[in-house]
Amino acid sequence: MWITGYRAYELGVFSEKEPKFLVLQYALKRLMIQAVEDGTNWLITGGQMGIEQWAAQVGMALKKDYPELQVAMMTPFTHFGNNWKPDNQAKLATLISQVDFHASVSNHDYSSPQQLRNYQEFMLTHTDGAILVYDVDNEGKSRYDYNAIVKWQDEHDYPLQLVDFDQLQEFSYEFAENSKENSKKGFNSN
Repeated sequence: MWITGYRAYELGVFSEKEPKFLVLQYALKRLMIQAVEDGTNWLITGGQMGIEQWAAQVGMALKKDYPELQVAMMTPFTHFGNNWKPDNQAKLATLISQVDFHASVSNHDYSSPQQLRNYQEFMLTHTDGAILVYDVDNEGKSRYDYNAIVKWQDEHDYPLQLVDFDQLQEFSYEFAENSKENSKKGFNSN
């Protein structure tokens, strides 16, 4: 299962302490549990800050309950993220060290947009479906992945679970309700 979606800044999430982050983590957990229970055994994501890194974090946390789950992080090119701020580079390096498999699709530093198209093709040909946190009415960089998936679907049986802002709002309600119930019982909401 390929999981991708919005970058952190596109969602306005700049800290893992923000309520939006907790809701997104909750949503990813629910989506991944359903995928694993439906037979998914590999979560494959990229290294972008946002949905991709959060999905890798959630996937690694789920391994204690779902030991069959394997998490791979594929980056489009060598030295991906090297131009990020040092703390963001450190977060990426930590995640790379924790996942079950990591590789770059291109063995070269970034040189052209073709590497990103090759990355999309790799992800499409090495997964059986995708979860995309993306709202077609609110464009972001994920539109390129969305367009590639839709084009791929023209000739391939490739299920896409599109998670839009309405669905994220539903996850938000569910998260808030569960948090209330757990706090009444004296449990932590995570």
